[in-house]
Amino acid sequence: MSHEIVNVVYRKYDGSLHWHHQALLLGEDEHGVWTGCVAGSSGRRGHEPPVAWSHAFVMLFPRDAWWTASFNAAPNKTEIYCDISTVPEWRDGEVTMVDLDLDVIRMRDGRIFLDDEDEFEEHRLRYAYPPDVIANARASAARLMEAVAADAAPFAGAPHWLSHVT
Repeated sequence: MSHEIVNVVYRKYDGSLHWHHQALLLGEDEHGVWTGCVAGSSGRRGHEPPVAWSHAFVMLFPRDAWWTASFNAAPNKTEIYCDISTVPEWRDGEVTMVDLDLDVIRMRDGRIFLDDEDEFEEHRLRYAYPPDVIANARASAARLMEAVAADAAPFAGAPHWLSHVT
């Protein structure tokens, strides 16, 4: 199955390049746009050397929510990794958003936690996040913690999209 290649680009609030990689555009559903990467794909943080990922994963980019989600193939210990971000924007074969540091993570053993609260506080001050960005980030993190814990869609098990890259 051939798919269009898209550039996935996360930036920090000051516009600096954060994580970025290419992915296969898999399709859309009621939750948003799905992309995927096969095992061995690579990405980069900023201008650091590329990092190869051992396991396949798919990413969900909701149309109007302040987060993105990665669903990792087993045996990756992290099952779901949600980045709190600005609403993803699509333009000319690229999806881009600002990473707002907070992460909602579900490990394969079922543990769920909110990560990088310290980084959020540090960057909130450094980049002078406006009140609406702070409110949207915190509200999104709280909603995601509940949705992931409740196994609500689209977080109920590995999405069928993962079969496209495994």
